[in-house]
Amino acid sequence: MKFIHQREQLNEGDLVIIESSQPCNIRLMSDANFRAFRNGGRHTYHGGAFERFPAKIEVPASGFWNITLDTVTRRAISVTRKPKLNYSIRILRRS
Repeated sequence: MKFIHQREQLNEGDLVIIESSQPCNIRLMSDANFRAFRNGGRHTYHGGAFERFPAKIEVPASGFWNITLDTVTRRAISVTRKPKLNYSIRILRRS
């Protein structure tokens, strides 16, 4: 599965704010969970499927975090191309 990925150093309480032109799955994951996600394994994350934007996810702890976006669709998802959507990822730092 192809996805959009961004890695950030974030602090507890920061907000990740995502705008998207279409419904998508948004995951905020630690490095270990991102590796498991990328390899098709079990992983945990903050976020989920969003249809309304802006989507806001609060960072639970300070450290490096991975933000991923992939499209939500009933059609088969391409495994060769990134999802086609207009998006923006903004960080509201609360430190």
